[in-house]
Amino acid sequence: MSIFSKLLRKKKLYNFRKSINLPEMKIQSNNTRLNQITLPKRLMIMLKQHIGGEGDICVLPGEKVFRGQPLTCGTGNILPVHAPTSGIIESIEPHIAAHPSGLSEKCIFLLPDGKDCWIKRVKSNNYRKLPRENIIKLIHEAGIAGLGGAGFPTATKLHNVLLYKKVKTLIINAVECEPYITADDRLLQEYANEVVEGCHIFSWILQTKQVIIAIEDNKLLAIKALKQALYNHHELHIRIIPTKYPSGEAKQLVKIITGLEVPDKGRATDLGILIQNVSTVWAVKRAIINGEPMTERIITVTGTAISKPCNVWARLGTPVSHLLNHVGFTLNEFNMVIMGGPLTGFTLSSLEVPIIKSTNCILVLSTNEIDNQNKEQPCIRCSICSEYCPVNLLPQQLYWYSKNYEHDKSRVYNIHSCIECGICAYICPSHIPLVKYFRQEKAKLRAIDIEAKRISEAKARFEIHKFRLQQEKKAYEAKNTIMNTSNSHETCKTILADALSRAKIYQAQHKKFLITKK
Repeated sequence: MSIFSKLLRKKKLYNFRKSINLPEMKIQSNNTRLNQITLPKRLMIMLKQHIGGEGDICVLPGEKVFRGQPLTCGTGNILPVHAPTSGIIESIEPHIAAHPSGLSEKCIFLLPDGKDCWIKRVKSNNYRKLPRENIIKLIHEAGIAGLGGAGFPTATKLHNVLLYKKVKTLIINAVECEPYITADDRLLQEYANEVVEGCHIFSWILQTKQVIIAIEDNKLLAIKALKQALYNHHELHIRIIPTKYPSGEAKQLVKIITGLEVPDKGRATDLGILIQNVSTVWAVKRAIINGEPMTERIITVTGTAISKPCNVWARLGTPVSHLLNHVGFTLNEFNMVIMGGPLTGFTLSSLEVPIIKSTNCILVLSTNEIDNQNKEQPCIRCSICSEYCPVNLLPQQLYWYSKNYEHDKSRVYNIHSCIECGICAYICPSHIPLVKYFRQEKAKLRAIDIEAKRISEAKARFEIHKFRLQQEKKAYEAKNTIMNTSNSHETCKTILADALSRAKIYQAQHKKFLITKK
């Protein structure tokens, strides 16, 4: 038995450094049952809803589509998006994206017909009889990405893990540690059996030895539902962990359960562990067992400005404005609308932003929660952000380097290791939105890397072209050298004799032709 297996069997929980306790603010939304909101008059399906590129559009304006029909296609990290309902494709044009930048991206506009007709759904109840690669292909075709917020294509992750056969332990992440958000909590309360089925699908694909469902101790109803669903499933284990932030992050969760540290710039898979969000597990079950691609998800609509906070089923592409109208909220100029949690989310510049796969919460803060006095002030170099950073970075230094475009120094200080948990911004006495600066710097570094790669590839093509020209020049010079050797006189005589012979034959034929003509 490996040391890692022994650690898991002890069922001991470990602590990780620099965590904080935050006001939970969850009871407002997790005590009401899920309900389905009405379809909006127009759905806006963003082509890019995950980490990776946009797929190739496979529909045209004016075309009738059915729920679950692919609107785009692609391979690898390019996931398809599907029609959230049946209707007519109105247009394909840029629209403001669900992104902190507020920039526009390509979008498909769909007019629902009210019938909500599905495409023919292919169910795979006997998935164990199919090759594992086929199941992974079905997950890709269903367009499933990580629903915990990262948005990494699930099929790509499974394919890579299956290829190298490193993973021995699967951890299902039901640790919803950020305040206000209760989407996963409510999912487990009402769909625990489906989550368990999804766990079995993942376990069968990966052939894992241990499957652990990690959940915080403040989710009592979800824990009860999960224990009932696991009554006859002894191969699945629940691990109840203390409530603190950011215990739901991959590296911190591995530390809590195993006591092992994920290497810097490494991943949990380096330790033989794969982590999947509980909502992703549910989506895989729906894709394989029910034959349903990703067309909807659970979203928490909450905040003190919402009179009746709740969790709802929302179709992908639903405008945030329609979602808020469903809960009877009318925006005024003093409210702040955030997509995501209060620490990791971002403020929306428009309510016409559509819901995407990684959207788990719409948070509306009231004037009481927004302190207008808390405007960004100059950094006082107190280093509190460094003391609380859970991944041991120096946010203060990264802030200066990001603000002053010192990209090389940002890399040296490992800005890519930042998990964007938002603790540094939360505890900053100068109210500096540090995570915003870090996100912008990461985007700039990605753009620099893409440009450097493009230049490198162009240089490589130039060098290949230059080498080919040099080879052709050498071959030409070698040919001339042969012609100028000592045997070149004999060669020329042979060539001349052949030419004279061909000329005589031509003259004879021409003379014969003239005689015949006369």
